[in-house]
Amino acid sequence: MKLLMRIVVFIVIITIFTGAVGFVGYANSQQNFWASVRQEPLPDLTGLAKPKHEASKPTVAVLLGNENTEGMDFTIPYQMFAMTGAYNVYAVASDNQVRTLTGGLEVVPHYSFEELDRLLGRSPDIIAIPYMNMSDAGKYEPIRQWLLKHQSTVLLSICAGADNLAATGLLNGKTSATHWQTMAVLTRKYPEVNWVQNRRYVTNGDQMMSSAGISSGIDAVLYVISKQLGEPKAAQLAKDLKYPSYHFQQNPVVTPFSMDWRFSIYVLNNMFQWNKLKAGVLLYEGVEEMAIASSFDIYSDSGTTRVLSVASSIQPLETKHGLRVIARHTIEAAPSVEKMIVPGKQARTLAAKEAKSWSDRSGAAALQYVHSDAPDRFLFEVQLEDLAKQEDVLTAKHAVKRLEYRAQDIQLSGKPFSMETYGALLLTIGVAVLLAYAVDRRFLRRPRKPAAARLAQ
Repeated sequence: MKLLMRIVVFIVIITIFTGAVGFVGYANSQQNFWASVRQEPLPDLTGLAKPKHEASKPTVAVLLGNENTEGMDFTIPYQMFAMTGAYNVYAVASDNQVRTLTGGLEVVPHYSFEELDRLLGRSPDIIAIPYMNMSDAGKYEPIRQWLLKHQSTVLLSICAGADNLAATGLLNGKTSATHWQTMAVLTRKYPEVNWVQNRRYVTNGDQMMSSAGISSGIDAVLYVISKQLGEPKAAQLAKDLKYPSYHFQQNPVVTPFSMDWRFSIYVLNNMFQWNKLKAGVLLYEGVEEMAIASSFDIYSDSGTTRVLSVASSIQPLETKHGLRVIARHTIEAAPSVEKMIVPGKQARTLAAKEAKSWSDRSGAAALQYVHSDAPDRFLFEVQLEDLAKQEDVLTAKHAVKRLEYRAQDIQLSGKPFSMETYGALLLTIGVAVLLAYAVDRRFLRRPRKPAAARLAQ
Protein backbone atom coordinates (compact mmCIF):
# COMPACT_ATOMS: atom_id res chain seq x y z
CA MET A 1 0.00 0.00 0.00
CA LYS A 2 2.85 2.38 0.88
CA LEU A 3 4.58 1.59 -2.43
CA LEU A 4 1.40 2.43 -4.31
CA MET A 5 1.10 5.74 -2.46
CA ARG A 6 4.69 6.60 -3.31
CA ILE A 7 4.09 5.86 -7.00
CA VAL A 8 0.98 8.05 -6.98
CA VAL A 9 2.90 10.90 -5.32
CA PHE A 10 5.64 10.63 -7.95
CA ILE A 11 3.12 10.76 -10.81
CA VAL A 12 1.21 13.68 -9.26
CA ILE A 13 4.32 15.78 -8.59
CA ILE A 14 5.79 15.14 -12.06
CA THR A 15 2.48 15.92 -13.75
CA ILE A 16 1.77 19.09 -11.76
CA PHE A 17 5.31 20.48 -12.02
CA THR A 18 5.69 19.77 -15.74
CA GLY A 19 2.17 21.03 -16.43
CA ALA A 20 2.75 24.23 -14.46
CA VAL A 21 5.99 25.03 -16.27
CA GLY A 22 4.35 24.28 -19.59
CA PHE A 23 1.29 26.35 -18.75
CA VAL A 24 3.40 29.42 -17.99
CA GLY A 25 5.30 29.01 -21.26
CA TYR A 26 2.12 28.47 -23.27
CA ALA A 27 0.38 31.46 -21.71
CA ASN A 28 3.34 33.72 -22.47
CA SER A 29 3.59 32.50 -26.07
CA GLN A 30 -0.11 33.00 -26.65
CA GLN A 31 0.08 36.46 -25.08
CA ASN A 32 2.89 37.40 -27.45
CA PHE A 33 0.85 36.42 -30.49
CA TRP A 34 -2.83 36.90 -29.67
CA ALA A 35 -2.66 39.73 -27.18
CA SER A 36 0.55 41.61 -27.90
CA VAL A 37 0.37 45.02 -26.25
CA ARG A 38 2.43 47.96 -27.44
CA GLN A 39 4.65 49.39 -24.69
CA GLU A 40 6.31 51.98 -26.92
CA PRO A 41 4.73 55.46 -27.30
CA LEU A 42 2.55 56.14 -30.33
CA PRO A 43 3.26 59.01 -32.71
CA ASP A 44 0.95 62.01 -32.90
CA LEU A 45 -1.71 61.16 -35.49
CA THR A 46 -3.38 64.56 -35.48
CA GLY A 47 -4.13 65.71 -38.99
CA LEU A 48 -3.57 62.30 -40.62
CA ALA A 49 -5.44 62.60 -43.91
CA LYS A 50 -8.31 60.33 -44.85
CA PRO A 51 -7.94 58.28 -48.05
CA LYS A 52 -9.53 59.57 -51.24
CA HIS A 53 -13.06 58.25 -51.67
CA GLU A 54 -14.38 57.53 -55.15
CA ALA A 55 -18.17 57.58 -55.00
CA SER A 56 -18.47 55.66 -58.27
CA LYS A 57 -16.77 52.58 -56.77
CA PRO A 58 -18.33 50.07 -54.37
CA THR A 59 -16.84 50.13 -50.87
CA VAL A 60 -15.29 47.28 -48.90
CA ALA A 61 -15.00 47.70 -45.14
CA VAL A 62 -12.45 45.37 -43.52
CA LEU A 63 -13.04 45.26 -39.79
CA LEU A 64 -10.53 45.80 -37.00
CA GLY A 65 -11.42 44.54 -33.53
CA ASN A 66 -11.23 46.41 -30.26
CA GLU A 67 -8.87 43.68 -29.10
CA ASN A 68 -6.28 42.06 -31.36
CA THR A 69 -7.26 41.10 -34.92
CA GLU A 70 -5.78 38.12 -36.76
CA GLY A 71 -3.29 39.61 -39.21
CA MET A 72 -3.69 37.33 -42.23
CA ASP A 73 -7.49 37.26 -41.85
CA PHE A 74 -7.41 41.05 -42.11
CA THR A 75 -4.83 41.56 -44.85
CA ILE A 76 -6.08 38.88 -47.27
CA PRO A 77 -9.39 40.62 -48.05
CA TYR A 78 -7.84 44.06 -47.67
CA GLN A 79 -5.08 43.53 -50.24
CA MET A 80 -7.03 41.36 -52.66
CA PHE A 81 -10.02 43.68 -53.01
CA ALA A 82 -7.64 46.64 -53.30
CA MET A 83 -5.56 44.94 -56.01
CA THR A 84 -8.55 44.87 -58.36
CA GLY A 85 -8.68 48.68 -58.41
CA ALA A 86 -12.46 48.37 -58.54
CA TYR A 87 -13.26 49.10 -54.89
CA ASN A 88 -12.72 51.66 -52.17
CA VAL A 89 -11.12 49.48 -49.48
CA TYR A 90 -10.97 50.79 -45.92
CA ALA A 91 -9.78 49.54 -42.55
CA VAL A 92 -12.73 50.29 -40.27
CA ALA A 93 -13.09 50.17 -36.49
CA SER A 94 -15.47 51.37 -33.81
CA ASP A 95 -13.26 54.46 -33.30
CA ASN A 96 -10.07 56.01 -34.67
CA GLN A 97 -7.70 54.57 -32.08
CA VAL A 98 -4.72 52.52 -33.28
CA ARG A 99 -5.39 48.78 -33.45
CA THR A 100 -3.03 45.81 -33.17
CA LEU A 101 -2.78 42.79 -35.45
CA THR A 102 -1.62 39.44 -34.09
CA GLY A 103 2.06 39.26 -33.33
CA GLY A 104 2.38 42.98 -32.63
CA LEU A 105 1.79 45.14 -35.71
CA GLU A 106 -0.13 48.41 -35.25
CA VAL A 107 -2.64 49.63 -37.83
CA VAL A 108 -4.41 52.99 -38.06
CA PRO A 109 -8.09 52.66 -39.05
CA HIS A 110 -9.13 54.76 -42.04
CA TYR A 111 -12.60 55.39 -40.62
CA SER A 112 -14.64 54.81 -37.53
CA PHE A 113 -18.04 53.20 -37.95
CA GLU A 114 -19.74 56.55 -37.51
CA GLU A 115 -17.46 58.27 -40.03
CA LEU A 116 -17.95 55.61 -42.69
CA ASP A 117 -21.72 55.60 -42.22
CA ARG A 118 -21.71 59.37 -42.62
CA LEU A 119 -19.44 59.25 -45.67
CA LEU A 120 -21.49 56.62 -47.52
CA GLY A 121 -24.97 57.41 -46.28
CA ARG A 122 -25.71 53.70 -46.60
CA SER A 123 -24.14 50.31 -45.90
CA PRO A 124 -20.75 49.40 -47.35
CA ASP A 125 -21.11 47.08 -50.33
CA ILE A 126 -19.00 44.38 -48.66
CA ILE A 127 -17.98 43.89 -45.03
CA ALA A 128 -15.04 41.54 -44.51
CA ILE A 129 -14.91 39.99 -41.03
CA PRO A 130 -11.53 38.66 -39.84
CA TYR A 131 -11.16 36.89 -36.54
CA MET A 132 -11.28 39.50 -33.78
CA ASN A 133 -10.58 38.60 -30.17
CA MET A 134 -13.81 38.56 -28.16
CA SER A 135 -12.48 37.84 -24.67
CA ASP A 136 -14.13 41.08 -23.49
CA ALA A 137 -17.77 40.98 -24.60
CA GLY A 138 -18.23 44.66 -23.83
CA LYS A 139 -15.44 45.64 -26.19
CA TYR A 140 -16.91 43.50 -28.95
CA GLU A 141 -20.44 44.84 -28.58
CA PRO A 142 -19.99 47.95 -30.83
CA ILE A 143 -18.80 45.68 -33.65
CA ARG A 144 -21.70 43.30 -33.17
CA GLN A 145 -24.20 46.16 -33.26
CA TRP A 146 -22.62 47.64 -36.41
CA LEU A 147 -22.81 44.29 -38.19
CA LEU A 148 -26.47 43.98 -37.24
CA LYS A 149 -27.08 47.49 -38.52
CA HIS A 150 -25.63 46.53 -41.91
CA GLN A 151 -26.78 42.93 -42.07
CA SER A 152 -28.42 43.36 -45.48
CA THR A 153 -25.09 43.94 -47.24
CA VAL A 154 -22.57 41.29 -48.39
CA LEU A 155 -20.95 39.75 -45.31
CA LEU A 156 -17.75 37.73 -45.74
CA SER A 157 -16.12 36.06 -42.74
CA ILE A 158 -12.52 34.91 -43.00
CA CYS A 159 -11.27 31.88 -41.04
CA ALA A 160 -12.40 32.08 -37.38
CA GLY A 161 -14.09 35.37 -38.21
CA ALA A 162 -17.06 33.02 -38.44
CA ASP A 163 -17.05 33.17 -34.63
CA ASN A 164 -17.52 36.93 -34.80
CA LEU A 165 -20.28 36.65 -37.40
CA ALA A 166 -22.03 33.85 -35.52
CA ALA A 167 -21.98 35.97 -32.34
CA THR A 168 -24.45 38.34 -34.04
CA GLY A 169 -26.97 35.53 -34.57
CA LEU A 170 -26.95 36.20 -38.32
CA LEU A 171 -25.59 32.71 -39.04
CA ASN A 172 -28.40 30.92 -37.18
CA GLY A 173 -30.04 28.46 -39.54
CA LYS A 174 -27.33 29.10 -42.16
CA THR A 175 -24.19 27.32 -43.29
CA SER A 176 -20.67 28.31 -42.32
CA ALA A 177 -17.06 27.21 -42.54
CA THR A 178 -14.28 28.06 -40.10
CA HIS A 179 -10.69 27.10 -39.26
CA TRP A 180 -10.31 23.40 -38.49
CA GLN A 181 -8.77 24.22 -35.08
CA THR A 182 -11.87 26.15 -34.02
CA MET A 183 -14.47 23.79 -35.48
CA ALA A 184 -14.97 21.72 -32.32
CA VAL A 185 -15.39 24.85 -30.20
CA LEU A 186 -17.76 26.68 -32.54
CA THR A 187 -20.02 23.69 -33.17
CA ARG A 188 -20.71 23.61 -29.43
CA LYS A 189 -20.85 27.38 -29.04
CA TYR A 190 -23.29 27.93 -31.92
CA PRO A 191 -25.39 24.77 -32.38
CA GLU A 192 -27.93 26.69 -34.51
CA VAL A 193 -25.33 27.02 -37.29
CA ASN A 194 -24.74 24.30 -39.87
CA TRP A 195 -20.95 23.98 -39.71
CA VAL A 196 -19.32 22.47 -42.81
CA GLN A 197 -15.84 20.93 -42.64
CA ASN A 198 -15.10 19.83 -46.21
CA ARG A 199 -15.30 23.18 -48.03
CA ARG A 200 -12.71 25.92 -48.48
CA TYR A 201 -15.63 28.33 -48.35
CA VAL A 202 -19.41 28.16 -48.20
CA THR A 203 -22.13 30.51 -49.38
CA ASN A 204 -25.63 31.42 -48.29
CA GLY A 205 -26.66 32.98 -51.55
CA ASP A 206 -24.38 35.83 -52.60
CA GLN A 207 -25.02 37.91 -49.47
CA MET A 208 -23.28 35.84 -46.82
CA MET A 209 -20.12 33.77 -47.21
CA SER A 210 -17.51 32.28 -44.91
CA SER A 211 -14.13 30.70 -45.47
CA ALA A 212 -12.29 27.95 -43.66
CA GLY A 213 -8.75 28.44 -42.34
CA ILE A 214 -6.50 31.32 -43.31
CA SER A 215 -5.51 30.63 -46.93
CA SER A 216 -9.08 29.52 -47.66
CA GLY A 217 -9.94 33.19 -47.33
CA ILE A 218 -8.10 33.72 -50.62
CA ASP A 219 -10.54 31.37 -52.36
CA ALA A 220 -13.55 33.04 -50.75
CA VAL A 221 -12.41 36.50 -51.85
CA LEU A 222 -11.71 35.20 -55.37
CA TYR A 223 -15.25 33.78 -55.42
CA VAL A 224 -16.77 37.15 -54.47
CA ILE A 225 -14.65 38.93 -57.08
CA SER A 226 -15.60 36.40 -59.76
CA LYS A 227 -19.28 37.03 -59.03
CA GLN A 228 -18.98 40.82 -58.93
CA LEU A 229 -16.26 41.55 -61.49
CA GLY A 230 -16.20 38.38 -63.57
CA GLU A 231 -14.18 35.18 -63.73
CA PRO A 232 -11.31 36.65 -65.83
CA LYS A 233 -10.68 39.34 -63.18
CA ALA A 234 -10.52 36.76 -60.41
CA ALA A 235 -8.22 34.50 -62.44
CA GLN A 236 -5.88 37.40 -63.19
CA LEU A 237 -5.75 38.36 -59.52
CA ALA A 238 -4.73 34.82 -58.55
CA LYS A 239 -2.05 34.94 -61.25
CA ASP A 240 -0.75 38.30 -59.99
CA LEU A 241 -0.49 36.85 -56.47
CA LYS A 242 1.27 33.72 -57.81
CA TYR A 243 -1.43 31.79 -55.98
CA PRO A 244 -1.24 28.20 -57.26
CA SER A 245 -4.66 26.94 -56.12
CA TYR A 246 -7.18 28.94 -58.14
CA HIS A 247 -9.13 25.75 -58.80
CA PHE A 248 -10.48 25.89 -55.24
CA GLN A 249 -12.39 29.04 -56.15
CA GLN A 250 -14.26 26.98 -58.72
CA ASN A 251 -14.57 23.82 -56.62
CA PRO A 252 -14.02 24.35 -52.88
CA VAL A 253 -14.58 20.71 -51.85
CA VAL A 254 -11.60 19.27 -49.94
CA THR A 255 -10.74 16.48 -47.54
CA PRO A 256 -11.11 18.18 -44.15
CA PHE A 257 -8.26 18.67 -41.74
CA SER A 258 -8.71 17.44 -38.19
CA MET A 259 -6.87 17.51 -34.89
CA ASP A 260 -4.29 14.72 -34.59
CA TRP A 261 -1.09 13.89 -32.72
CA ARG A 262 0.93 16.27 -34.90
CA PHE A 263 -0.81 19.19 -33.25
CA SER A 264 1.32 18.38 -30.21
CA ILE A 265 4.37 20.10 -31.73
CA TYR A 266 2.44 23.40 -31.75
CA VAL A 267 1.48 22.96 -28.10
CA LEU A 268 4.96 21.86 -27.02
CA ASN A 269 6.71 24.68 -28.91
CA ASN A 270 4.48 27.16 -27.13
CA MET A 271 5.12 25.48 -23.79
CA PHE A 272 8.82 24.69 -23.92
CA GLN A 273 10.53 26.90 -26.50
CA TRP A 274 12.01 29.14 -23.83
CA ASN A 275 14.76 30.74 -25.91
CA LYS A 276 12.66 32.03 -28.80
CA LEU A 277 14.50 33.36 -31.81
CA LYS A 278 14.12 37.13 -32.25
CA ALA A 279 13.28 38.21 -35.79
CA GLY A 280 12.74 41.72 -37.10
CA VAL A 281 10.40 42.72 -39.91
CA LEU A 282 11.65 45.81 -41.72
CA LEU A 283 8.74 48.04 -42.77
CA TYR A 284 8.84 50.64 -45.53
CA GLU A 285 6.57 52.69 -47.77
CA GLY A 286 4.82 50.60 -50.42
CA VAL A 287 5.20 47.15 -48.86
CA GLU A 288 2.41 44.68 -49.60
CA GLU A 289 -0.02 44.04 -46.76
CA MET A 290 -0.12 40.23 -46.96
CA ALA A 291 3.67 40.14 -47.07
CA ILE A 292 3.89 41.95 -43.73
CA ALA A 293 1.23 39.89 -41.99
CA SER A 294 2.61 36.56 -43.21
CA SER A 295 6.00 37.49 -41.75
CA PHE A 296 4.35 37.87 -38.35
CA ASP A 297 1.92 34.96 -38.59
CA ILE A 298 4.07 32.17 -39.98
CA TYR A 299 6.96 32.63 -37.55
CA SER A 300 5.30 34.03 -34.45
CA ASP A 301 2.33 31.67 -34.19
CA SER A 302 4.65 28.65 -34.38
CA GLY A 303 5.66 29.34 -30.76
CA THR A 304 9.32 29.51 -31.76
CA THR A 305 9.89 33.15 -32.68
CA ARG A 306 9.39 36.65 -31.32
CA VAL A 307 8.76 39.05 -34.20
CA LEU A 308 9.50 42.79 -33.90
CA SER A 309 8.38 45.51 -36.31
CA VAL A 310 11.18 47.91 -37.29
CA ALA A 311 11.18 51.01 -39.53
CA SER A 312 13.11 54.21 -40.11
CA SER A 313 10.73 55.98 -37.71
CA ILE A 314 7.57 55.30 -35.73
CA GLN A 315 5.54 57.62 -37.92
CA PRO A 316 2.79 55.84 -39.88
CA LEU A 317 3.94 54.20 -43.10
CA GLU A 318 1.61 53.73 -46.05
CA THR A 319 1.57 50.28 -47.59
CA LYS A 320 1.11 49.54 -51.28
CA HIS A 321 -2.67 49.78 -51.04
CA GLY A 322 -3.00 52.61 -48.57
CA LEU A 323 -3.02 50.86 -45.21
CA ARG A 324 -1.25 52.81 -42.46
CA VAL A 325 1.01 50.75 -40.23
CA ILE A 326 3.23 51.79 -37.33
CA ALA A 327 6.45 50.04 -36.32
CA ARG A 328 7.30 49.56 -32.66
CA HIS A 329 11.02 50.16 -33.07
CA THR A 330 13.21 52.48 -35.09
CA ILE A 331 16.24 51.13 -36.93
CA GLU A 332 18.54 53.12 -34.66
CA ALA A 333 16.99 51.94 -31.41
CA ALA A 334 15.80 48.45 -32.32
CA PRO A 335 16.77 45.55 -30.05
CA SER A 336 19.25 43.09 -31.46
CA VAL A 337 17.65 40.38 -33.58
CA GLU A 338 18.96 37.15 -35.08
CA LYS A 339 17.37 37.69 -38.47
CA MET A 340 15.85 40.67 -40.28
CA ILE A 341 13.06 39.91 -42.74
CA VAL A 342 12.46 42.44 -45.52
CA PRO A 343 9.01 41.48 -46.83
CA GLY A 344 7.50 42.29 -50.20
CA LYS A 345 8.14 41.54 -53.87
CA GLN A 346 9.82 44.90 -54.51
CA ALA A 347 11.76 45.08 -51.26
CA ARG A 348 15.22 45.41 -52.79
CA THR A 349 14.10 48.57 -54.58
CA LEU A 350 11.55 50.15 -52.25
CA ALA A 351 13.41 49.39 -49.02
CA ALA A 352 16.90 50.26 -50.28
CA LYS A 353 17.32 53.23 -47.92
CA GLU A 354 16.03 51.34 -44.87
CA ALA A 355 18.14 48.31 -45.75
CA LYS A 356 21.29 50.41 -45.91
CA SER A 357 20.51 52.05 -42.58
CA TRP A 358 20.04 48.64 -41.01
CA SER A 359 23.19 47.18 -42.57
CA ASP A 360 25.23 50.14 -41.32
CA ARG A 361 24.43 49.19 -37.73
CA SER A 362 27.25 47.47 -35.90
CA GLY A 363 26.55 43.74 -35.66
CA ALA A 364 23.26 44.00 -37.55
CA ALA A 365 21.63 40.71 -38.52
CA ALA A 366 21.73 39.84 -42.20
CA LEU A 367 18.77 40.92 -44.32
CA GLN A 368 16.47 38.24 -45.73
CA TYR A 369 14.54 39.27 -48.84
CA VAL A 370 12.06 36.45 -48.49
CA HIS A 371 9.69 37.56 -51.25
CA SER A 372 11.71 39.64 -53.68
CA ASP A 373 14.29 36.85 -54.02
CA ALA A 374 11.52 34.41 -55.02
CA PRO A 375 9.30 36.56 -57.28
CA ASP A 376 7.62 33.62 -59.01
CA ARG A 377 6.42 31.90 -55.85
CA PHE A 378 3.44 32.54 -53.60
CA LEU A 379 4.46 34.50 -50.54
CA PHE A 380 3.65 31.76 -47.97
CA GLU A 381 5.88 29.15 -49.55
CA VAL A 382 9.33 30.66 -49.10
CA GLN A 383 8.59 31.56 -45.48
CA LEU A 384 7.30 28.08 -44.65
CA GLU A 385 10.46 26.61 -46.15
CA ASP A 386 12.56 29.09 -44.17
CA LEU A 387 10.72 28.15 -40.96
CA ALA A 388 11.65 24.51 -41.54
CA LYS A 389 15.32 25.49 -41.88
CA GLN A 390 15.17 27.83 -38.90
CA GLU A 391 13.39 25.36 -36.62
CA ASP A 392 12.45 21.91 -37.91
CA VAL A 393 10.27 20.13 -40.45
CA LEU A 394 7.60 19.07 -37.95
CA THR A 395 7.01 22.68 -36.86
CA ALA A 396 6.81 23.83 -40.49
CA LYS A 397 4.36 21.04 -41.37
CA HIS A 398 2.04 22.24 -38.65
CA ALA A 399 2.37 25.80 -39.97
CA VAL A 400 1.35 24.58 -43.43
CA LYS A 401 -1.68 22.85 -41.95
CA ARG A 402 -2.57 25.84 -39.78
CA LEU A 403 -2.62 28.03 -42.89
CA GLU A 404 -4.73 25.33 -44.60
CA TYR A 405 -2.33 25.71 -47.49
CA ARG A 406 -2.81 22.79 -49.87
CA ALA A 407 -0.39 23.42 -52.73
CA GLN A 408 2.03 20.52 -53.26
CA ASP A 409 5.22 22.30 -54.32
CA ILE A 410 6.59 23.24 -50.87
CA GLN A 411 9.93 21.59 -50.14
CA LEU A 412 10.51 21.43 -46.40
CA SER A 413 14.01 20.52 -45.28
CA GLY A 414 15.77 20.76 -41.95
CA LYS A 415 15.90 18.93 -38.63
CA PRO A 416 13.09 16.37 -38.34
CA PHE A 417 11.90 17.77 -35.00
CA SER A 418 12.78 20.45 -32.46
CA MET A 419 15.59 19.21 -30.24
CA GLU A 420 15.28 22.40 -28.17
CA THR A 421 11.58 21.88 -27.45
CA TYR A 422 11.88 18.20 -26.59
CA GLY A 423 15.12 18.82 -24.70
CA ALA A 424 13.40 21.44 -22.53
CA LEU A 425 10.50 19.05 -21.96
CA LEU A 426 12.85 16.28 -20.85
CA LEU A 427 14.77 18.70 -18.63
CA THR A 428 11.52 19.79 -16.98
CA ILE A 429 10.48 16.19 -16.41
CA GLY A 430 13.94 15.45 -14.98
CA VAL A 431 13.67 18.32 -12.49
CA ALA A 432 10.18 17.11 -11.59
CA VAL A 433 11.53 13.60 -10.93
CA LEU A 434 14.21 15.02 -8.64
CA LEU A 435 11.58 17.06 -6.81
CA ALA A 436 9.40 13.98 -6.39
CA TYR A 437 12.41 12.01 -5.18
CA ALA A 438 13.19 14.69 -2.59
CA VAL A 439 9.59 14.63 -1.34
CA ASP A 440 9.71 10.87 -1.22
CA ARG A 441 12.96 10.87 0.79
CA ARG A 442 11.80 13.58 3.16
CA PHE A 443 8.26 12.48 3.89
CA LEU A 444 7.54 8.97 2.64
CA ARG A 445 10.67 6.87 3.06
CA ARG A 446 11.76 7.98 6.52
CA PRO A 447 11.89 4.78 8.63
CA ARG A 448 9.38 4.69 11.41
CA LYS A 449 10.88 4.31 14.90
CA PRO A 450 10.28 1.00 16.64
CA ALA A 451 7.32 0.96 19.04
CA ALA A 452 9.64 0.52 22.04
CA ALA A 453 11.64 3.60 21.07
CA ARG A 454 8.48 5.63 20.68
CA LEU A 455 7.25 4.48 24.12
CA ALA A 456 10.60 5.33 25.68
CA GLN A 457 10.21 8.88 24.44
